[in-house]
Amino acid sequence: MNKLPASLQKAIDFFDKLPSIGGKTARRLGFYLLRIPQSDLEEFAAILLELKKKSHYCKICMNLTEEEICAICTDSSRDSTMITVVEDVIDLLSMDAGNQYNGVYHVLHGRIDPLNYIGPEEIYIQQLLTRIKEDKNTIKEVILATNPNTEGEATALYIKKLILEVAPELRISRLAYGLPIGADLEYADYLTLQRAMEGRRDL
Repeated sequence: MNKLPASLQKAIDFFDKLPSIGGKTARRLGFYLLRIPQSDLEEFAAILLELKKKSHYCKICMNLTEEEICAICTDSSRDSTMITVVEDVIDLLSMDAGNQYNGVYHVLHGRIDPLNYIGPEEIYIQQLLTRIKEDKNTIKEVILATNPNTEGEATALYIKKLILEVAPELRISRLAYGLPIGADLEYADYLTLQRAMEGRRDL
């Protein structure tokens, strides 16, 4: 059996650990890096080294940034009376992509998941509560945009309970979930249909 050079095999093994990348894709990526010019490879290596050194959490919303405060929190055109709570930065990017929302965010960096030993202390709930306490007169609404699964729902309910303890007058809302545009009813699961019924509106 033909064995690959150890350095190439290590690169392939690393790619294989990345999410959504299988063995074949890992091998393709490894061989691709071997074929590109040395200068490009060194530039890529330098970017990877800087990634962890320069990226950190915004001191206000826990978004990723290279500054002390992220671009969203420093944007004066944003509606700071409204905070949308998301599980991850990827969710924030999805929410912000269509320009349909002009408020600010808070990133939890996870969700409560007892089966995987993730409790409330492992995610950034306390930072949200501190933010609400310190800015009670400005914040009018918190939108809980955790994912519509068991863990996401449990996380939203837990956060709602804690917010009501520190700011009982604050409006707390949840994203409406239902049928996507173009979907057929016959393919929808019961929970999606339930959410669609709960979120129905007048025509």
